[in-house]
Amino acid sequence: MRKSLFLAIIIFVFGCVQVHAQKITVSARLDSAVIWIGNQTNLTFVVSQQPKQHVIMPLFSDTIVGGLETVEPVKADTAKSPDGQLLVSHRYTVTSFKDSLIYIPPFPFVLNGDTVWSKSLSLKVVQPFKIDTASHKIADIKPVFNSKFNWGSFFLRVLLGFIILGLLVALYIIYEKFIKKKPVLSDKEIKLLLPAHVVALNQLDKIKQEKSWQQGRYKEYHTELTDVIREYIERIFDVNSMEMTSEEILDHLRWLKLEKKSAYLNLQQILNLADLVKFAKWNALPEEHELSLQNAYLFISQTKVEDVKPVEEIKNEKSTDVIN
Repeated sequence: MRKSLFLAIIIFVFGCVQVHAQKITVSARLDSAVIWIGNQTNLTFVVSQQPKQHVIMPLFSDTIVGGLETVEPVKADTAKSPDGQLLVSHRYTVTSFKDSLIYIPPFPFVLNGDTVWSKSLSLKVVQPFKIDTASHKIADIKPVFNSKFNWGSFFLRVLLGFIILGLLVALYIIYEKFIKKKPVLSDKEIKLLLPAHVVALNQLDKIKQEKSWQQGRYKEYHTELTDVIREYIERIFDVNSMEMTSEEILDHLRWLKLEKKSAYLNLQQILNLADLVKFAKWNALPEEHELSLQNAYLFISQTKVEDVKPVEEIKNEKSTDVIN
Protein backbone atom coordinates (compact mmCIF):
# COMPACT_ATOMS: atom_id res chain seq x y z
CA MET A 1 0.00 0.00 0.00
CA ARG A 2 2.76 2.41 0.93
CA LYS A 3 4.70 1.51 -2.24
CA SER A 4 1.68 2.22 -4.43
CA LEU A 5 1.14 5.58 -2.76
CA PHE A 6 4.84 6.49 -3.21
CA LEU A 7 4.75 5.62 -6.92
CA ALA A 8 1.60 7.70 -7.40
CA ILE A 9 3.27 10.71 -5.78
CA ILE A 10 6.37 10.34 -8.00
CA ILE A 11 4.24 10.08 -11.17
CA PHE A 12 2.23 13.16 -10.15
CA VAL A 13 5.39 15.21 -9.50
CA PHE A 14 7.01 14.27 -12.82
CA GLY A 15 3.77 14.98 -14.64
CA CYS A 16 3.62 18.45 -13.12
CA VAL A 17 7.26 19.09 -14.09
CA GLN A 18 6.61 17.95 -17.67
CA VAL A 19 3.50 20.12 -17.98
CA HIS A 20 5.44 23.07 -16.62
CA ALA A 21 8.30 22.35 -19.05
CA GLN A 22 5.92 22.37 -22.01
CA LYS A 23 4.19 25.58 -20.99
CA ILE A 24 4.74 28.68 -23.20
CA THR A 25 4.01 32.34 -22.58
CA VAL A 26 2.93 34.91 -25.16
CA SER A 27 3.13 38.68 -24.92
CA ALA A 28 1.90 41.37 -27.33
CA ARG A 29 2.75 45.05 -27.34
CA LEU A 30 2.49 48.25 -29.40
CA ASP A 31 5.36 50.73 -29.50
CA SER A 32 2.80 53.53 -29.41
CA ALA A 33 -0.86 53.39 -28.40
CA VAL A 34 -1.74 56.63 -30.26
CA ILE A 35 -0.65 57.65 -33.78
CA TRP A 36 -1.66 60.23 -36.36
CA ILE A 37 -3.34 59.09 -39.56
CA GLY A 38 -0.72 57.66 -41.91
CA ASN A 39 1.97 57.39 -39.25
CA GLN A 40 3.51 54.05 -38.35
CA THR A 41 4.14 51.99 -35.23
CA ASN A 42 5.32 48.46 -34.42
CA LEU A 43 3.14 45.57 -33.26
CA THR A 44 5.29 42.83 -31.67
CA PHE A 45 4.42 39.30 -30.51
CA VAL A 46 6.97 37.52 -28.26
CA VAL A 47 6.79 33.78 -27.44
CA SER A 48 8.84 32.33 -24.57
CA GLN A 49 9.39 28.60 -25.21
CA GLN A 50 11.77 25.67 -24.79
CA PRO A 51 14.56 25.42 -27.42
CA LYS A 52 13.16 22.31 -29.16
CA GLN A 53 9.50 23.27 -29.08
CA HIS A 54 7.65 24.15 -32.29
CA VAL A 55 5.03 26.83 -31.77
CA ILE A 56 2.57 27.66 -34.54
CA MET A 57 2.30 31.46 -34.64
CA PRO A 58 -0.27 33.53 -36.57
CA LEU A 59 1.03 35.19 -39.74
CA PHE A 60 -0.43 38.30 -41.36
CA SER A 61 0.02 39.43 -44.96
CA ASP A 62 -1.32 42.96 -45.53
CA THR A 63 -3.88 43.45 -42.74
CA ILE A 64 -3.86 42.68 -39.01
CA VAL A 65 -7.50 43.62 -38.45
CA GLY A 66 -9.92 45.89 -40.28
CA GLY A 67 -8.36 49.34 -40.67
CA LEU A 68 -4.89 48.27 -39.45
CA GLU A 69 -2.54 47.55 -42.35
CA THR A 70 0.99 46.14 -42.43
CA VAL A 71 3.65 48.29 -44.08
CA GLU A 72 6.53 45.79 -44.18
CA PRO A 73 6.75 41.97 -44.11
CA VAL A 74 7.10 40.34 -40.72
CA LYS A 75 10.54 40.60 -39.10
CA ALA A 76 11.35 37.51 -37.03
CA ASP A 77 14.03 37.42 -34.35
CA THR A 78 15.22 34.87 -31.78
CA ALA A 79 17.03 35.52 -28.50
CA LYS A 80 17.87 33.47 -25.41
CA SER A 81 16.74 34.49 -21.95
CA PRO A 82 18.90 34.04 -18.81
CA ASP A 83 16.79 31.04 -17.69
CA GLY A 84 17.47 29.16 -20.94
CA GLN A 85 14.15 29.92 -22.63
CA LEU A 86 13.99 30.98 -26.29
CA LEU A 87 12.34 34.33 -26.98
CA VAL A 88 10.87 34.24 -30.51
CA SER A 89 9.50 37.59 -31.68
CA HIS A 90 7.47 38.59 -34.72
CA ARG A 91 7.39 42.33 -35.41
CA TYR A 92 4.98 44.04 -37.82
CA THR A 93 5.20 47.68 -38.87
CA VAL A 94 1.59 48.87 -39.08
CA THR A 95 -0.34 51.99 -40.06
CA SER A 96 -3.91 53.19 -40.43
CA PHE A 97 -5.68 55.79 -42.54
CA LYS A 98 -8.90 55.90 -40.56
CA ASP A 99 -9.63 58.19 -37.62
CA SER A 100 -10.80 55.60 -35.08
CA LEU A 101 -9.99 53.41 -32.09
CA ILE A 102 -8.81 50.06 -33.45
CA TYR A 103 -9.33 46.96 -31.32
CA ILE A 104 -6.64 44.28 -31.74
CA PRO A 105 -8.08 40.98 -30.46
CA PRO A 106 -6.14 38.09 -28.87
CA PHE A 107 -4.44 35.76 -31.37
CA PRO A 108 -3.83 32.01 -30.89
CA PHE A 109 -0.38 30.41 -30.49
CA VAL A 110 -0.51 26.59 -30.68
CA LEU A 111 1.90 24.03 -29.16
CA ASN A 112 1.12 20.31 -29.47
CA GLY A 113 -2.60 20.96 -29.69
CA ASP A 114 -2.64 23.38 -26.75
CA THR A 115 -3.49 27.02 -27.49
CA VAL A 116 -2.19 30.09 -25.72
CA TRP A 117 -3.77 33.46 -26.54
CA SER A 118 -2.07 36.82 -26.70
CA LYS A 119 -3.60 39.72 -24.83
CA SER A 120 -5.85 42.21 -26.61
CA LEU A 121 -4.61 45.70 -27.50
CA SER A 122 -6.07 48.96 -28.76
CA LEU A 123 -4.63 51.61 -31.07
CA LYS A 124 -5.98 55.16 -31.28
CA VAL A 125 -5.63 56.75 -34.72
CA VAL A 126 -6.02 60.53 -34.58
CA GLN A 127 -6.76 63.07 -37.33
CA PRO A 128 -4.36 65.97 -36.54
CA PHE A 129 -6.56 68.65 -38.13
CA LYS A 130 -10.19 69.07 -39.01
CA ILE A 131 -11.47 69.49 -42.57
CA ASP A 132 -14.54 71.66 -43.01
CA THR A 133 -16.20 69.98 -45.97
CA ALA A 134 -19.12 72.40 -45.88
CA SER A 135 -17.03 75.51 -46.59
CA HIS A 136 -14.65 73.90 -49.09
CA LYS A 137 -16.40 73.20 -52.36
CA ILE A 138 -14.86 71.52 -55.39
CA ALA A 139 -13.73 74.22 -57.83
CA ASP A 140 -13.23 74.09 -61.59
CA ILE A 141 -9.75 73.66 -63.04
CA LYS A 142 -8.16 77.04 -63.59
CA PRO A 143 -6.81 77.93 -67.03
CA VAL A 144 -3.08 78.02 -67.76
CA PHE A 145 -1.48 81.18 -66.42
CA ASN A 146 0.30 83.20 -69.12
CA SER A 147 3.00 85.40 -67.65
CA LYS A 148 3.79 88.77 -69.22
CA PHE A 149 6.77 88.98 -71.54
CA ASN A 150 9.71 90.63 -69.79
CA TRP A 151 11.31 92.90 -72.39
CA GLY A 152 13.97 94.09 -69.97
CA SER A 153 15.20 90.56 -69.34
CA PHE A 154 15.09 89.80 -73.09
CA PHE A 155 17.25 92.81 -74.07
CA LEU A 156 19.64 92.08 -71.21
CA ARG A 157 20.19 88.54 -72.51
CA VAL A 158 20.66 89.77 -76.09
CA LEU A 159 23.20 92.36 -74.92
CA LEU A 160 25.03 89.72 -72.90
CA GLY A 161 25.15 87.47 -75.98
CA PHE A 162 26.67 90.24 -78.12
CA ILE A 163 29.25 91.01 -75.43
CA ILE A 164 30.31 87.34 -75.24
CA LEU A 165 30.46 87.13 -79.04
CA GLY A 166 32.58 90.29 -79.20
CA LEU A 167 34.98 88.91 -76.60
CA LEU A 168 35.36 85.67 -78.54
CA VAL A 169 36.11 87.56 -81.77
CA ALA A 170 38.64 89.77 -79.97
CA LEU A 171 40.36 86.74 -78.45
CA TYR A 172 40.54 85.07 -81.86
CA ILE A 173 42.09 88.18 -83.45
CA ILE A 174 44.64 88.49 -80.63
CA TYR A 175 45.53 84.81 -80.98
CA GLU A 176 45.93 84.98 -84.75
CA LYS A 177 47.90 88.23 -84.73
CA PHE A 178 50.12 88.00 -81.67
CA ILE A 179 50.14 84.47 -80.21
CA LYS A 180 50.00 82.08 -83.14
CA LYS A 181 53.35 82.06 -84.91
CA LYS A 182 52.90 81.22 -88.54
CA PRO A 183 55.98 80.16 -90.51
CA VAL A 184 57.27 82.70 -92.99
CA LEU A 185 57.11 80.06 -95.71
CA SER A 186 54.95 76.95 -95.84
CA ASP A 187 56.38 73.54 -96.69
CA LYS A 188 54.84 73.76 -100.14
CA GLU A 189 56.38 77.19 -100.77
CA ILE A 190 59.78 76.00 -99.57
CA LYS A 191 59.54 73.00 -101.86
CA LEU A 192 58.78 75.25 -104.83
CA LEU A 193 61.54 77.72 -103.95
CA LEU A 194 64.21 75.08 -103.49
CA PRO A 195 66.11 74.07 -106.63
CA ALA A 196 64.33 71.25 -108.42
CA HIS A 197 67.35 68.97 -108.26
CA VAL A 198 67.68 69.47 -104.46
CA VAL A 199 64.04 68.51 -103.90
CA ALA A 200 64.37 65.49 -106.19
CA LEU A 201 67.61 64.27 -104.60
CA ASN A 202 66.09 64.56 -101.10
CA GLN A 203 63.12 62.48 -102.22
CA LEU A 204 65.40 59.86 -103.80
CA ASP A 205 67.35 59.63 -100.53
CA LYS A 206 64.09 58.99 -98.71
CA ILE A 207 63.13 56.23 -101.17
CA LYS A 208 66.56 54.68 -100.76
CA GLN A 209 66.20 54.63 -96.96
CA GLU A 210 62.71 53.11 -97.04
CA LYS A 211 63.97 50.05 -99.02
CA SER A 212 60.47 49.29 -100.23
CA TRP A 213 61.51 46.99 -103.07
CA GLN A 214 63.59 44.89 -100.65
CA GLN A 215 60.32 44.33 -98.74
CA GLY A 216 58.50 43.10 -101.84
CA ARG A 217 56.67 46.40 -102.51
CA TYR A 218 57.91 46.64 -106.11
CA LYS A 219 54.97 48.55 -107.57
CA GLU A 220 55.07 51.14 -104.77
CA TYR A 221 58.84 51.54 -105.19
CA HIS A 222 58.70 52.26 -108.93
CA THR A 223 55.62 54.50 -108.58
CA GLU A 224 57.40 56.72 -106.04
CA LEU A 225 60.57 56.73 -108.14
CA THR A 226 58.84 57.80 -111.37
CA ASP A 227 56.75 60.42 -109.51
CA VAL A 228 59.97 62.07 -108.32
CA ILE A 229 61.37 62.08 -111.88
CA ARG A 230 58.09 63.38 -113.36
CA GLU A 231 57.91 66.28 -110.86
CA TYR A 232 61.54 67.10 -111.57
CA ILE A 233 60.97 67.10 -115.36
CA GLU A 234 57.89 69.29 -114.96
CA ARG A 235 59.87 71.95 -113.09
CA ILE A 236 63.07 71.78 -115.18
CA PHE A 237 61.72 71.34 -118.71
CA ASP A 238 58.26 72.93 -118.25
CA VAL A 239 56.54 69.76 -119.43
CA ASN A 240 53.23 68.56 -117.94
CA SER A 241 54.79 65.19 -117.27
CA MET A 242 52.46 64.24 -114.40
CA GLU A 243 49.61 63.90 -116.92
CA MET A 244 51.65 62.13 -119.64
CA THR A 245 52.47 58.53 -120.35
CA SER A 246 56.07 57.36 -120.34
CA GLU A 247 56.11 57.30 -124.13
CA GLU A 248 54.82 60.89 -124.34
CA ILE A 249 57.48 62.10 -121.90
CA LEU A 250 60.25 60.46 -123.91
CA ASP A 251 58.82 61.93 -127.10
CA HIS A 252 58.82 65.47 -125.64
CA LEU A 253 62.42 65.06 -124.45
CA ARG A 254 63.79 63.36 -127.57
CA TRP A 255 66.08 66.37 -128.09
CA LEU A 256 68.10 65.03 -125.14
CA LYS A 257 69.35 62.27 -127.45
CA LEU A 258 71.49 64.85 -129.20
CA GLU A 259 72.60 67.01 -126.28
CA LYS A 260 72.67 64.55 -123.37
CA LYS A 261 72.22 61.07 -124.75
CA SER A 262 73.29 59.34 -121.53
CA ALA A 263 70.65 61.24 -119.54
CA TYR A 264 67.97 60.30 -122.08
CA LEU A 265 68.92 56.59 -121.92
CA ASN A 266 68.85 56.68 -118.11
CA LEU A 267 65.36 58.20 -118.18
CA GLN A 268 64.21 55.64 -120.74
CA GLN A 269 65.39 52.76 -118.55
CA ILE A 270 63.61 54.16 -115.46
CA LEU A 271 60.27 54.70 -117.21
CA ASN A 272 60.25 51.46 -119.22
CA LEU A 273 61.06 49.23 -116.22
CA ALA A 274 58.47 51.04 -114.09
CA ASP A 275 55.78 50.41 -116.73
CA LEU A 276 56.69 46.73 -116.89
CA VAL A 277 56.54 46.33 -113.10
CA LYS A 278 53.34 48.36 -112.61
CA PHE A 279 51.29 47.24 -115.59
CA ALA A 280 52.78 43.96 -116.83
CA LYS A 281 53.64 42.60 -113.35
CA TRP A 282 57.22 42.10 -114.47
CA ASN A 283 59.45 40.27 -112.00
CA ALA A 284 62.52 42.44 -112.21
CA LEU A 285 65.89 41.35 -110.88
CA PRO A 286 67.35 43.05 -107.78
CA GLU A 287 70.03 44.58 -110.01
CA GLU A 288 67.33 46.18 -112.18
CA HIS A 289 65.63 47.80 -109.17
CA GLU A 290 68.95 49.22 -108.00
CA LEU A 291 69.80 50.36 -111.54
CA SER A 292 66.59 52.44 -111.74
CA LEU A 293 67.52 54.30 -108.55
CA GLN A 294 71.11 54.86 -109.71
CA ASN A 295 69.92 56.12 -113.10
CA ALA A 296 67.51 58.50 -111.35
CA TYR A 297 70.43 60.03 -109.43
CA LEU A 298 72.45 60.25 -112.68
CA PHE A 299 69.59 61.78 -114.69
CA ILE A 300 69.09 64.55 -112.13
CA SER A 301 72.83 65.17 -111.85
CA GLN A 302 73.16 65.39 -115.66
CA THR A 303 70.23 67.81 -116.16
CA LYS A 304 70.16 69.97 -113.03
CA VAL A 305 70.02 73.79 -113.11
CA GLU A 306 71.52 75.63 -110.12
CA ASP A 307 70.82 79.32 -110.83
CA VAL A 308 68.30 79.59 -107.95
CA LYS A 309 68.51 81.77 -104.82
CA PRO A 310 69.27 79.95 -101.56
CA VAL A 311 66.26 79.32 -99.34
CA GLU A 312 67.67 81.32 -96.42
CA GLU A 313 68.02 84.37 -98.66
CA ILE A 314 64.43 83.96 -99.87
CA LYS A 315 63.21 83.62 -96.26
CA ASN A 316 65.00 86.81 -95.26
CA GLU A 317 63.47 88.69 -98.19
CA LYS A 318 60.02 87.34 -97.28
CA SER A 319 60.43 88.38 -93.63
CA THR A 320 61.47 91.89 -94.69
CA ASP A 321 58.37 92.19 -96.89
CA VAL A 322 56.11 91.11 -94.01
CA ILE A 323 57.64 93.67 -91.62
CA ASN A 324 57.34 96.46 -94.17
